[in-house]
Amino acid sequence: MTFHTKPAQFIKHMTLHVTDLEAMTNFYTNVLGMQATITADEVHLSADGTQTLLTLVPLPSPEAHHSRTTGLYHIAFLLPTRADLAHIFVHFEKLGIRLGASDHDVSEALYLHDIEGNGIEIYVDRDAQTWEWTDQHTVKMGTTYLQVQDLLQQVNGEWNGMPTNTVIGHIHLSVANLQAMHDFYTKGLGYEVVTRYGNQALFLSTNDYHHHIGMNTWESLNAPPKKPNQTGMASYTIDTANEQTAHELKERLLALGATIQPLQFGFSTVDPSGNTIHITFS
Repeated sequence: MTFHTKPAQFIKHMTLHVTDLEAMTNFYTNVLGMQATITADEVHLSADGTQTLLTLVPLPSPEAHHSRTTGLYHIAFLLPTRADLAHIFVHFEKLGIRLGASDHDVSEALYLHDIEGNGIEIYVDRDAQTWEWTDQHTVKMGTTYLQVQDLLQQVNGEWNGMPTNTVIGHIHLSVANLQAMHDFYTKGLGYEVVTRYGNQALFLSTNDYHHHIGMNTWESLNAPPKKPNQTGMASYTIDTANEQTAHELKERLLALGATIQPLQFGFSTVDPSGNTIHITFS
């Protein structure tokens, strides 16, 4: 997966603030088939038992997150093969999970929510050689009905949990001001715009992926960030190529007036919609 290995700047990890740690752990392990490592005060979820993709952290006095704030629109887990998508579709159907399903030209996707309302996409990419790029270097990403019966032709066994090579393919954010976010992510973090939906949605990537980060104002135009005691995304992590790249990004963000906090292997910052981002290298 060249789009999710260095030097691409991909989303490595996300932390969610939750109300019911046990119930959320059960959802992500039993419904999504992830593996859980439980500590005294949080749960680390992975596809392979080693690399944490999602961390669940309970809030002491939580308030439910509502749609009229900025934050997470959905987290998207990229499966290795189309057969994997077919198998998890059958699994969801057996559990009676309410699903959305779309064909985006570059990918095929299923949509659902966890029990605390966080959006989730489960998808598989089409061969990158089939993606359609324009002369302006934008990629065609439409939305049509997923051909479910065709997908189910890929079923060749039982669902056995989240495949070990699953990664966070992208994240999609609800944002307050699209132009401010555009400047932060392109001028500051070095992402390139690959698709626009008018003045309401923007998709950005590195390394010619169809998108590592999506953002829209559909339910969040001029909305405030979620409060610290509200459930939902607490932070997400972008993995960079090396320490030098992280330093260059930091200098660019400082020039834009962004706040910077040092981390052991990188730094954290906050985007114009109030999302906390950890920029790391390893």
